[in-house]
Amino acid sequence: MNEKEKNTKAKQNSAAAPKRTYRKRTSAKEKTVTEKKVKAEPTAAAKPKAGRKPKEVKKTPVKIIPLGGLNEIGKNMTVFECSNDIFILDCGLAFPDADMPGVDIVIPDFTYVERNKEKIRGIVITHGHEDHIGGLAYLLKKINVPVYATRLTIGLIEGKLKEQGLYGKVNLNIVEPKKTVKMGCMAVEFIKVNHSIPDSVGMAIHTPAGVIVHTGDFKVDYSPIDGKIIDLARFGELGSRGVLALMADSTNAERPGYTHSERTVGESFDKLFQKGEGKRIIIATFSSNIHRVQQIVNCAERYGRKVAVFGRSMVNVINTAIELGYLDVPDGIFIDIEMMNRYESEKIVLITTGSQGEPMSALTRMAMNDHKKVNITPMDFIIISATPIPGNEKFVTRVVNELMKSGAEVVYEAMYEVHVSGHACQEELKLMQALTKPKFFIPVHGEYKHLKKHADLAKQMGLPNENVIIAEIGNVIETDGNSMKIVSQVPAGRVLVDGLGVGDVGSIVLRDRKHLAQDGLIIIVIGIERSTNEIVAGPDIISRGFVYVRESEELMEEAKGLLTDTLANCSASELREWNSLKGKLRDALSDYIYQKTKRSPMILPIIMET
Repeated sequence: MNEKEKNTKAKQNSAAAPKRTYRKRTSAKEKTVTEKKVKAEPTAAAKPKAGRKPKEVKKTPVKIIPLGGLNEIGKNMTVFECSNDIFILDCGLAFPDADMPGVDIVIPDFTYVERNKEKIRGIVITHGHEDHIGGLAYLLKKINVPVYATRLTIGLIEGKLKEQGLYGKVNLNIVEPKKTVKMGCMAVEFIKVNHSIPDSVGMAIHTPAGVIVHTGDFKVDYSPIDGKIIDLARFGELGSRGVLALMADSTNAERPGYTHSERTVGESFDKLFQKGEGKRIIIATFSSNIHRVQQIVNCAERYGRKVAVFGRSMVNVINTAIELGYLDVPDGIFIDIEMMNRYESEKIVLITTGSQGEPMSALTRMAMNDHKKVNITPMDFIIISATPIPGNEKFVTRVVNELMKSGAEVVYEAMYEVHVSGHACQEELKLMQALTKPKFFIPVHGEYKHLKKHADLAKQMGLPNENVIIAEIGNVIETDGNSMKIVSQVPAGRVLVDGLGVGDVGSIVLRDRKHLAQDGLIIIVIGIERSTNEIVAGPDIISRGFVYVRESEELMEEAKGLLTDTLANCSASELREWNSLKGKLRDALSDYIYQKTKRSPMILPIIMET
């Protein structure tokens, strides 16, 4: 075999034999780099297509339904609904406007919750102010469900239920801050906040769609009277875990900066007690401001004065606060009203209601010289420790003027720091936004201008415009954890309470009351013999609130003559149709009166059958 044939055979054997592969050794550093590249470059199957968003996980939707507290001051009430479970947060009242003559209070419309009462698991209350608990007794008369609140709030609610005959018939539950209450598929966590009444809380509502934080009424006070600071740490912890939506108090959203601590009022009181030496001191404040009362008691003890309390609501709240240990009162410092005369005037401090100039309040009756126990003299030093609620400015000014006319020295909020708000200002609202870092934001508790300003603050904090919702009462706000929008409307509005009547005063009654107040009433009385269809008496005219008859005899005689002519021109068939006859008399007299006086009194024809 020659050399050429040997080479050919070797090549053939080499091709038939299996090939050996040799792996190049890789250093640990190179290996790490290679693995990083693999992780950074997913396969084509794993890569999301360009422009496609990650798939959103659908969650059980939750509905938020405000039935009060939006575009208004007071009657705060919100419904939370998920699947077949509902709970209610707060149930307050509002006080009537000037266009509601005779109305005592205003409460929310309960139509929606009455329709769904079998789904309601309970009612949670943020604190004991009237605009959060004032409507509760009226609701519990319709649907008896458990109520959950802090200790002082429950104490104040018990007083409300006693007035309405419901005490002992409602399941009241005391819940401490940091505790959680189960509400079907939802759970409500109580979180300590500062406000102008002790035992105030915000709520973290744990739902299948996510956590919704409701602040209730709040402010940030680093030196509160009771030493219990707002639980900012818990709000921050919730924010770090993820808050779906924040619902925050908007009352002071227009005010820049921070709200002052309640302790600043105590410092002012100390100076004013010195200034009022030798005089009787009268202090008007909100009945529910227990911290304020505590500071008044402290000053009274320091300056050797006794304390008397005026006003039913003030007496009730103070008695409840003492009983539950929220007021620290030295023995013998409180005296009964009847015992005041046993002490010199300069040794007395009177705590009273009426800081808003309410017509029937104790301070207003004192100012008008209409109080049975107290007459205002130049030896009185009066402190109004409150800011007028919007709309009450004229009432407060009138009271201040009358007190000054009696010679008393009057100190009010604009002169000294005798009042601080219980609501957060802009910097505190921003702090709450920063801590909770919500995905969505719903401003609550305030008129539209407050809600709008608060919404603008949230946008300044980085929330996109579409994630901020300014709602109205009755709106159904729905969220599934990914989006939040207003989807429908439920019945909502105001129900007027007048005496024992709830809802029986409506728009027509109010219209008539305003008509009577503005132009008065004229009553036309005629007597008709039914068998012969003849007019046997009248027409007579009675005026109430229109003109003084004795000074307007000519007008009344002409009006009576006009009505006589109108009746004379009526046919027999028209005299039988009394509704038609009343309308004819009303129209004739109305035109005449307006032509002569440019007034439009209410005209009420009365036909008597003889």
